[in-house]
Amino acid sequence: MPSIDLSKYPQPRIRHHTNPQVYLPLRQLHIVPPNYPPLIEHIEWQRLFQDGRPPAVLDIGCGMGRFLIEYALGNPERNILGVEVRKPAVEWIGTVIRGEHIVNAAVLWYSVANGLPFIESESLDAVTYFFPDPWFKKRHAKRRAFAPALVEELYRILQPGGALYLMTDVPEVDMYQRMLLAEHGGFDIVEVTSEELWFPQRTDQELFCLSKGIPYVRLRCAKRQRIQCSDPRFPDESSA
Repeated sequence: MPSIDLSKYPQPRIRHHTNPQVYLPLRQLHIVPPNYPPLIEHIEWQRLFQDGRPPAVLDIGCGMGRFLIEYALGNPERNILGVEVRKPAVEWIGTVIRGEHIVNAAVLWYSVANGLPFIESESLDAVTYFFPDPWFKKRHAKRRAFAPALVEELYRILQPGGALYLMTDVPEVDMYQRMLLAEHGGFDIVEVTSEELWFPQRTDQELFCLSKGIPYVRLRCAKRQRIQCSDPRFPDESSA
């Protein structure tokens, strides 16, 4: 895989957290902060990818884009789309993508709390959601993007047999995600311990964990035929 000299693209100083309001759906806000990402209802993919095709992979919370960029370089035949709530990070990633002419990668300033209406149903091979903010305090748990509505959206946009890939170094987050997936009932969850069964690309946080000996969990959650769910948080699309 070709390497990139990122020293050509000085990184701006970016706070790890942004305004917590951006993690909430727009419909829940009485006052919209100026740094709230715009809503997106539709995308013309030819404006993002050279081949005009939709993405095969969605990278939610792509951060500073290490995984996104390395995946695109290592898989030139597959389009990958990243979404991130911090605008400066999105702008920097975009600069690298344009500067290196990476035609199969794109990034959006967007909050997945508003759903993913611009992605067609059963169109993605994979979705990655790596090292999300844990939001430990009970009163802050509503800011977790990984909520029943998002799980339902991920199920909708994944192809049959496609998979959601999760990675976290926070045991509480791991348990919370497993609980929501089990309640949804549409995924077969396997903990991945073999490097051969995972992506060769790394995220910045994964590299940090490896350097410090911090344990973390990797899950592959394959979409399967869903048994009808009686939980009202997960509406059954077939009966809509």
